[in-house]
Amino acid sequence: MKKRELRLVVALATTLIIFYACRHEIPEQNPISVTPPMTTNPCSPDSVYFVNEVMPFISSNCTMSGCHDQASHKDGVVLTTYSNIVRYVKPGNAADSKLYEVINRTDNDRMPPPPQPAIPLAQKNKIYKWITQGAKNNYCAGNCDTALFTYNGAVKNTMQNKCVGCHNPSSLGGNVDLSTYTGVRIVAANGKLYGSVTQQSGYSAMPKNSSKLSDCEIRQIQKWIVAGALNN
Repeated sequence: MKKRELRLVVALATTLIIFYACRHEIPEQNPISVTPPMTTNPCSPDSVYFVNEVMPFISSNCTMSGCHDQASHKDGVVLTTYSNIVRYVKPGNAADSKLYEVINRTDNDRMPPPPQPAIPLAQKNKIYKWITQGAKNNYCAGNCDTALFTYNGAVKNTMQNKCVGCHNPSSLGGNVDLSTYTGVRIVAANGKLYGSVTQQSGYSAMPKNSSKLSDCEIRQIQKWIVAGALNN
C-alpha cells in the first residue's frame, strides 16, 4: 500500500473512532413520554387530577418569580409543565419522590422555603395521592356549580388552591394578599380580581404560569362580586 493511501486509511479510521467516541461520551437519557391530558368527565372524588389540582397548586406555590419559573429556574429547576414536574416524581411511589419529599421537609430546604408558609396538609395529601395513583397527566371537566357562589363555599377555595401561594403576607405579588377575606374583598371592589382572572387587557393575568381558571370558577367569582362580595 502506498504511503498516501496508508495515510488516508489512518485518517479515516481516526475520524471514525472520534465520531463513535463522541456519540457515546454522554449517555442518552430516557425521554419522558408526555401525552395530552387524559380527560374524565365528571371528576371522580377518588382521584386527583394533574390539570385541575396539582398544576395550579405548584404554580401558586413554586413558580413565582425568583423560584422555579422559566426565567428564574432556581437551582436549575423549572416546574411550569407536566414534563418538567414528573422528573421529580416516581409514579406510584410518593415516599421516594423528590417533589413529595421537599414539601414535607421542616428545615430551610423545604418547598416553598421560609418565610413562605408551609404547604397545608390537605394539599400534601393530594400530591401524595396523585403520585400514588401514577402521577398521570389527567384532567376532568369538573363538578363546579355556578349556582354556588358564596365566599366560603366557592371563592375562598379557588383563592387558596390557585392564588394564595403568590399572594400571601410573605409573598405579596403585586402587593396583593389573597389569604384573607379582607384582602380578596379589596381587589374585588377595585376590579382587579375579575380583570385578572378573566385576563383582560390592562390587568396582570392570573394565575401565573398556569392555565386560566375554568369558566365556572370565573362565573362564581363574578356572581359573588355582583352579589356584594360578602363574607358568606
